[in-house]
Amino acid sequence: MLQLFNKYKSVLRFILIFLGSYFILTLFYNIYLEMSGSDQYYPDFFTYLVAVQSEAVIETLGYSSRIAPHQQEASMKLFVNDYFLVRVVEGCNSISIIILFAAFVLSFFAKWKTTLLYIFAGAVIIYVMNIVRIAILSIGVYEYPQYTEFLHSIIFPLIIYGTVFILWIIWVRIFSKTTVHENRV
Repeated sequence: MLQLFNKYKSVLRFILIFLGSYFILTLFYNIYLEMSGSDQYYPDFFTYLVAVQSEAVIETLGYSSRIAPHQQEASMKLFVNDYFLVRVVEGCNSISIIILFAAFVLSFFAKWKTTLLYIFAGAVIIYVMNIVRIAILSIGVYEYPQYTEFLHSIIFPLIIYGTVFILWIIWVRIFSKTTVHENRV
């Protein structure tokens, strides 16, 4: 049994760190969600902020846009040229994806400073890509309503998860190079 444990030690370490950090970060996020939500930042601060920033990007791209709280559910309505097109729900704020990203990076932990800086930079990139994704999705639904399901279900998840995947690949390659150079010295 000990020989088996030693053989798969690195795999077990990865799984335990990934699941542990994912669980802890998700727990903190769920506590945040339970404590948040106010009339000023409905349904929660990050979802509200994503809706506001998506609205600004849409305006920058030359379309009229506005947001309004949804009356029947915890979300923000996003309008393009006075047409209600999309709902920005809690799942659209990119925090869950950032948690997944951070758990993976922590599983391939390097030095504290490098790891934390990469998580921060990656979180910013994911967050910005998410804002752009929502803005382009909204405009796409406005311009091509017949492709709404395809855009929402395939193209735009591909953009956000593709971004995360590329960031993971970059992290593993950087970490691998650091490990190889340290072992040669």
